[in-house]
Amino acid sequence: MQAGAPLAGLLVIDLSRALAGPHAGQMLGDLGARVIKVESPGTGDETRSWGPPFVTGNDGENYSTYFLSCNRNKESIALDLKSDDGRAVLTDLIARADILVENFRTGVMERLGFGTSALAALNPRLIQLSITGFGHDGPEGGRAGYDQIVQGEAGLMSITGPGPDNPQRVGTPIADLLGGIHGVVGVLAALHERVATGRGRVVRTSLLSSIVGVHAFQGTRATVAGQTPQAQGNHHPSIAPYGLFRCRDSQVQISVANDRLWQAFCTEFGLDPRTPGLESNPDRVANREATIAFVEQAFSGVDAAELLARLSSAGIPAGKVRNLTEVYAWDQVRSQGLIVDVEHSALGEISLPGPVLRFFDVDADGEQEHARTSHDAPPTLDEHGPAIREWLRAEAVR
Repeated sequence: MQAGAPLAGLLVIDLSRALAGPHAGQMLGDLGARVIKVESPGTGDETRSWGPPFVTGNDGENYSTYFLSCNRNKESIALDLKSDDGRAVLTDLIARADILVENFRTGVMERLGFGTSALAALNPRLIQLSITGFGHDGPEGGRAGYDQIVQGEAGLMSITGPGPDNPQRVGTPIADLLGGIHGVVGVLAALHERVATGRGRVVRTSLLSSIVGVHAFQGTRATVAGQTPQAQGNHHPSIAPYGLFRCRDSQVQISVANDRLWQAFCTEFGLDPRTPGLESNPDRVANREATIAFVEQAFSGVDAAELLARLSSAGIPAGKVRNLTEVYAWDQVRSQGLIVDVEHSALGEISLPGPVLRFFDVDADGEQEHARTSHDAPPTLDEHGPAIREWLRAEAVR
């Protein structure tokens, strides 16, 4: 918890593991809530063993960079939820909590004795966030859902990759991440509602719904236009030219999303915007290969650095493709708070990808950034267990 941050003063119990739930818990921690991560004794969150890569700490233990990616700003306590002690400690935590996050398969929380009705009876103000793979009900509601499986089942892989015969997964676990993000949106709505009602709410989402929910124009191509979208590589299905194009020494990306930009693009490179078959965006989309050839011929004698400067001068949105090492070395990324330096108890100072939101106070004198001023490293297993138990004992006698 950090004073002054938007969710300061709220307590989150994070029972989740892997990525969707932990990402939601991390976001709530970034927003200032106190997040207590409950883990299994001995092993902890399964992502603690996901690797390589691992980094060896000063204690000789190997730490998973996967785990480090989604557990900052949390405390860890190890509890055996099948034991009387573990259930008693969790009960005490839930009684004091504002939000509970879990991503177990349907029915697990009930078997542990912490179903939705039991939780509501224990703490009527508790907001319960539950994330599953394919939904909590329906004909496949109890099905286990891991990210890549859901990317395939939810259609994302069919529209990703070089072509329809070579489906590709997105390079990050996007179903998990979107599940966590959408879960946080629901939690924030429930917190707002609780101000008026004084009562909590059960919030449910799934990896399936999170992918279907971001189909965007590809979805309406199917539901309204009756088309079945297919993968087509690095070029936009509805706008041209918009994509990755070869130049003399490498490749650049451009987005010519309207007729004004098409005119500016053609003027900069001495091209005729009224070239037959390329006059309008629908024409250029219908004649995509000719459009690509038209653009790449103009780029063929120009190196990427010069090309990007000319495109910028002409007002054409453009960019290069960076690898992740280049991204984290980019001044613009650090200027946006997208890298945070934290002190890990075993690894020392490490840098992590940072939170995506920034908050500002605004008055007559202008803007003043107002958010977390520091971040906590992802915890070692049970790192805060003794302190949390002591806090609960102190709370019990107040």
